[in-house]
Amino acid sequence: MSTSLVWFKNDLRVQDQHSLHNAVASGNRVIAFYCFDPLLFGEGLFGFKKTEKYRAQFLIETITELKKSLEILNIDLLLYYDNESDVIPKVVQKYNVTDIYLQKEWTQEEAIIITSVRKKIPTITWHETYDQFLFHPDDIPYEDVSKIPNVFTVFRKECEKKATVRALLEPIQPLSATNRIENNTEIPTLQELGLDTFTIDARSAFPYKGGELQAKERIKHYFWETQKLAFYKKTRNGLVGVDYSSKLSPWLANGSISARQIYWEVKKFEKEIRKNEDTYWLIFELIWRDYFKYISLKYGNAIFKIGGILNKDYDWNSNKAALKQWIEGKTPYDFVNANMIELRETGWMSNRGRQNVASYWAKELKQDWRIGAAYFESILIDYDVHSNWCNWMYNAGVGNDPRDRIFNIKSQAERYDTQGKFRKLWLQNQLF
Repeated sequence: MSTSLVWFKNDLRVQDQHSLHNAVASGNRVIAFYCFDPLLFGEGLFGFKKTEKYRAQFLIETITELKKSLEILNIDLLLYYDNESDVIPKVVQKYNVTDIYLQKEWTQEEAIIITSVRKKIPTITWHETYDQFLFHPDDIPYEDVSKIPNVFTVFRKECEKKATVRALLEPIQPLSATNRIENNTEIPTLQELGLDTFTIDARSAFPYKGGELQAKERIKHYFWETQKLAFYKKTRNGLVGVDYSSKLSPWLANGSISARQIYWEVKKFEKEIRKNEDTYWLIFELIWRDYFKYISLKYGNAIFKIGGILNKDYDWNSNKAALKQWIEGKTPYDFVNANMIELRETGWMSNRGRQNVASYWAKELKQDWRIGAAYFESILIDYDVHSNWCNWMYNAGVGNDPRDRIFNIKSQAERYDTQGKFRKLWLQNQLF
């Protein structure tokens, strides 16, 4: 029997999932595969683990849920803690895999892994699909990625006028029970991944678990039960609590939910409850997310280079003492300190906080912005390679910010934490 293998990466859902949908449509036996590749849990160039405990735990929870959802469809999820380039050829041989379905990737590390696997199994038919965009690359008003503008507003306005968001895929129906295989593979623990266990900090603004169903529960709460979506733009720069923003980014980052699913849920809300600037602003943020994916598609590895996509030659520093103070929240700014402590203790930081701590690191201290980006990559629950590195370029003045701004951190603290509630929460006994 010929077998189609769905290679899950950052598309960890069963609904609106093109690789899974296409594999089922192939008529072959369908098996699924996910690998906790040691490369993703080892040390990166700047001395931080590529994936720290917070995102790893969220990933474990996500995979646990994905496995159960696939079982309902009579599809087995094979799980490994091994090098993908070593284990996939073995799976291909064991299960007579003829076709591999996966999400299209283009950033350096992800592409290297896929290329190395391809070389080892040259007879396999590959089916790669762009499945992480709001606007599919075939639908944007640019003939090729080299034409993507370097200013977000131009991109946004053109896409809003000329591009459409594709409809969601129909839910997959369960396959025959004969599709099942013997599967004794297991999900590794944090300890097996070389990471520390932890308990969720009671102060966390993101106390949620990973998984497709958890993402839907969050949408249910934020959109329909509390209708906080109708106030999103007004509250999105908040700092304390679970509902100042949608908090959907961690599920979006690992693909537990698609940008399309969120978009169409917003449209449903606008039709049934209320349409205003706030509801539009969540779509606005989804377009920002798309834009950075297109920038990384356009510029490739330049997003990881010190000169960024502008190839600017700044005099960057690399001071270990400054890094330690920044990470530990011992800088001259209490607002930076509170945000950095929140990040260290929870794996989460608000949008407003991220801009301020990045501006401080890159613009005031003039430290190598890539070090800050690598630390965020390690510890953020919602790390997304495109958004993280492009946002850091933006804040460092080597990316897509035409104004090359520097944040007045004291003023920002007074404006967004007027009563000091956020700083009191994370600095507690410290005076400010």
